[in-house]
Amino acid sequence: MERKELIDINDLILQIINCAKNIRRQLGPGFLEKVYKNAMVIELRKLHLNYETEKQIQIFYDGIIVGDYRADIIVDNRLILELKATQELSIAHEVQLVNYLTSTRIDDGLLINFGSDRLQFKRKYRLYRKF
Repeated sequence: MERKELIDINDLILQIINCAKNIRRQLGPGFLEKVYKNAMVIELRKLHLNYETEKQIQIFYDGIIVGDYRADIIVDNRLILELKATQELSIAHEVQLVNYLTSTRIDDGLLINFGSDRLQFKRKYRLYRKF
């Protein structure tokens, strides 16, 4: 189902954090990342949000493809979700998400970790923002 109007990015992120909380409440920690990704897709469908999973993104240098990666989930073509199922988030996970944002020119990303003692999430930006 296609959603016509775009909601504010901050509201979208709050909705997704609530989805992650629901998933964590029902499943707990300990599953593989794919399980949490599948659960997130179910939640996104419930909200009638547009999304793509495992979207291949190409990296260019001087107009030549030098690599590629697959984004876990892209929501409304304006938010990248990078899901993890590890004991702790690391700087490497954050850098990975920022690189994805830079190469896609998507401004906002959300890193969500279901594998730690508590649900972890961090919002990342393509460009540095002063608040």
